[in-house]
Amino acid sequence: MTEQAVRLSIQGKVQGVWYRAWTMQEATKMGLRGWVRNRKDGSVEAVLVGPPDAVEAMITACREGPPAARVSDIEVTATSTADVGPGFVQWPTL
Repeated sequence: MTEQAVRLSIQGKVQGVWYRAWTMQEATKMGLRGWVRNRKDGSVEAVLVGPPDAVEAMITACREGPPAARVSDIEVTATSTADVGPGFVQWPTL
């Protein structure tokens, strides 16, 4: 099975609106591995690893986010799976 790994930088009103918890829930439902965390600049950062179709579906979902979020932009870049273990976890703010 081919896996795709991407890093997302999500901008907008994405902190204080349950974005990280929502990301963990949605990514887990889609069978993805990875992590999510808040950034001190007000953005949310996430790494998604899994089948390309599931990764693309999650990127699309992240453009909306949870109901209270207002996503203004998402930067998507290819990344390594070096820091990704099993499952999907929340990391501390960086």
